[in-house]
Parts: sequence; structure tokens; C-alpha cells
Amino acid sequence: MASRDKKIQPDWWSKTLAGVLLGLTFSFALVGCFAWYGPGGITADSKVQFNMWITPAIWLPIMSFVYLFNNGKQAWMYLAGANVLAYAALFLLR
Repeated sequence: MASRDKKIQPDWWSKTLAGVLLGLTFSFALVGCFAWYGPGGITADSKVQFNMWITPAIWLPIMSFVYLFNNGKQAWMYLAGANVLAYAALFLLR
């Protein structure tokens, strides 16, 4: 019964900061990948406006799901790894 009565994790500050900082940079990398590799490439006419408005639509779910990690360290590690992979795809494949 004690396992069902868990308290809220005390590291929600670190989860929040991971979502704000690393989540935002991860969403920038994903939007950058779409800008370079999406339809029309980087020179498409209406893509700039779309990229600007899709950034928060990617960032906010990341901010929401960051609280599903068991602790703040795990959130930082997974989001940092996702950032490394996304930026590697953005810069190495270009």
C-alpha cells in the first residue's frame, strides 16, 4: 500500500528547467531539420512563417511530457541526448 501513496517528486524544478531549456533547443533543431529537409527545401516561400508558428506547437508537448520522467536527472539526460541527435542530423546531413 505504501507504493501507491507516493508523494509528488521534489525535483519538479529540474524537470521544468529541462523542459524549458532543452525542450526549446530540441524544438529549434526539429524545426531546423524540417526547414532544410522538408518540401521545397530552405528556399520555399511560405516556409518561414510556418516554421515560426510550429516551434511552440512542438515545444509545448515536450514541456508537458517532461513531467513523466522519474526524476530531473533522467529528464536532463534524455533531452540532452535528443538534442545531440537532432543537431547532429541538422548539421551533419546538410
